[in-house]
Amino acid sequence: MSTTVAAYAAPAAGAPLERTTVERRAVGELDVLIDIAFVGICHSDIHQARAGWGAAIFPMVPGHEITGVVAEVGPGVTAFAVGDRVGVGCMVDSCRTCENCVAGLEQYCTGGGPVWTYNSLGRDGQPTYGGYSKQVVVDQHFVVRVPDALALDAAAPLLCAGITTYSPLRHWQAGPGKKVAVVGLGGLGHMGVQLAHALGAEVTVLSQSLRKKDDGLRLGADHYHATADPATFEQLKRSFDLILNTVSAPLDFAAYFSLLRTDGAMVNVGLPEEPVLVRLQSLGGLRRSMSSSGIGGMAETQEMLDFCAEHGVAAEIELIRADQVNEAYERVLASDVRFRFVIDTATI
Repeated sequence: MSTTVAAYAAPAAGAPLERTTVERRAVGELDVLIDIAFVGICHSDIHQARAGWGAAIFPMVPGHEITGVVAEVGPGVTAFAVGDRVGVGCMVDSCRTCENCVAGLEQYCTGGGPVWTYNSLGRDGQPTYGGYSKQVVVDQHFVVRVPDALALDAAAPLLCAGITTYSPLRHWQAGPGKKVAVVGLGGLGHMGVQLAHALGAEVTVLSQSLRKKDDGLRLGADHYHATADPATFEQLKRSFDLILNTVSAPLDFAAYFSLLRTDGAMVNVGLPEEPVLVRLQSLGGLRRSMSSSGIGGMAETQEMLDFCAEHGVAAEIELIRADQVNEAYERVLASDVRFRFVIDTATI
């Protein structure tokens, strides 16, 4: 039997979020019912609630950085028990049979694509609703365990910001002897700095100004440079093995490519709403590459959480009430948060 739960939803594109109710499906054979404790506010929540990335499904309950406690499990569930501390990230299903799913890359499912935690249609054809709510029902395969060493509120942003930066850092082998630049020190960037440092890389922050320099160095950066200063690009020419671009705005990509060493890569995890222009000539000469990365698969997401627990890595958060969500959206757009808003769902 389905359950009605309180939530905050955007009734239409660009409309303020408001308190409402949504239906959660009955707990099935392999399902886990989670009492949500905290949910992070990701910049992608704002993009989607305002239909910035194209057509969207309304009413929309955003939120894909979810932590909480298991309240009920289906009879076939073997991975979790009532009372476990758990998390849910950006996806809640996939085909599980395509080449990518079998390889643990569910985020790149080619059998119809992943079912996203919100603004998506489930395999039953019903819209999915995210974590700005009291409870969620998720198949056990798409639930991860939150280690005891991680506080549930600070762990919530790891389910998107954490894995979105961890996955490319691991794939492009950030570690001892590698020089990594992180573009931007926001919600994604502050996780990228901590994770690259914990992996053993030499880390540089590239930000528009030096306003957050003290924060960047405290989080593990070895160097911090202002990109508004043209001398930065001359000084750092051919310096980096990997540039992790976390900003959701167009850049002068040719200038950033010039900072890459031979075989260096610039990987984009921020997604601007508008198209960007890249001159391919600016990649030539040193076999540089430009790429992108999504989140991570379920096994890699669990690996990331365990890594964060082992190395003391967590998001720096500002905890807010649910009725502050619209104000928080405006503050995110104004870069007025250090570094991630997290909603206390007890206030919904």
